[in-house]
Amino acid sequence: MAILPSSTRTIPEIAHVPRHIAVIMDGNGRWAKQRFMPRIMGHQRGVESLRATVRACRDLGVEYLTVFAFSSENWRRPVDEVSFLMSLFLKMLEREVASLHKNNIRLKIIGDRSRFDDTLQQTMGDAEALTSGNTGLTLTIAANYGGRWDMMHAVHSLLQDHPELATSFSEDDLQPYLSMGDVPEPDLFIRTGGEMRISNFMLWQLAYTELYFTDTLWPVFDRNELEKAIASYQHRERRFGRTSEQLLSVPAQS
Repeated sequence: MAILPSSTRTIPEIAHVPRHIAVIMDGNGRWAKQRFMPRIMGHQRGVESLRATVRACRDLGVEYLTVFAFSSENWRRPVDEVSFLMSLFLKMLEREVASLHKNNIRLKIIGDRSRFDDTLQQTMGDAEALTSGNTGLTLTIAANYGGRWDMMHAVHSLLQDHPELATSFSEDDLQPYLSMGDVPEPDLFIRTGGEMRISNFMLWQLAYTELYFTDTLWPVFDRNELEKAIASYQHRERRFGRTSEQLLSVPAQS
């Protein structure tokens, strides 16, 4: 695996359109509650928003879209809701993978799969295998994922393969073992639903990501809302530790 630039060690290329967008899709349950519907109806509607966001990112030239579908802490939710989410995830994969493949979209799923049943694990693997050669947008779904889990798992795997590094290893040594080690760090992070926290999502990768929070609930997040987030990003000054004066001497990038 190639060693990708780290925002804490080098200055990444800055593009007008974010190369990589990460999203916490929050607000499904509240959207349903506002309409006196069961929470599960919000999750169903949220799938439609994800579908629309994937299309919009592809059209706008975004190369990577990573979404937080189910965190390692979401198992604390009511049993019936968790069961529904697992069923919905399975159905979504079964229904959407052919369309993703047809549109040259690569699907990647990150997180600890050990708690998922065999059918879901098999479907995940089949979907990834089918789309693995696609060269368009890369859609990454984080399921039973947590940022701390990711780092702990990476360190454990690194030391299993290279015990001689137990007393000293570098970012370059660790990167290939991170769940997103083969993907550039996010340029833009979006959280819908009004909450202003990153909730254990991509803790390593968000070091210098631009953060955008919106009160819009995920089921009504559409292309217009995505373009608002990108417009906000385009007005940010991405210094990566430098001063504003230093940026004035740096040629503009397309």
